[in-house]
Amino acid sequence: MSEPSSTRPKTLRQIFAVPLLLAIVSGVGLVAALLEDGVQDYFWSAAVGLPLAAIAWHVWRSWRSHVGDNGDTIGDGDSTE
Repeated sequence: MSEPSSTRPKTLRQIFAVPLLLAIVSGVGLVAALLEDGVQDYFWSAAVGLPLAAIAWHVWRSWRSHVGDNGDTIGDGDSTE
């Protein structure tokens, strides 16, 4: 894993900004989806699914950084070329 460019520790605001934003958007989306009917339901459904999309994106990005060009994981030593 790469080292951070700065050795200063992150503040609580930096650590929790994105998770808090995702929680607020998801919560508002959930309440609005329960109270509203119509075309807006698609928007609110997307808001509720946003945390899942963020998790999937992060996992995919992490997985892609550990996979080599031929599909083998980097450093497993089993590639035969």
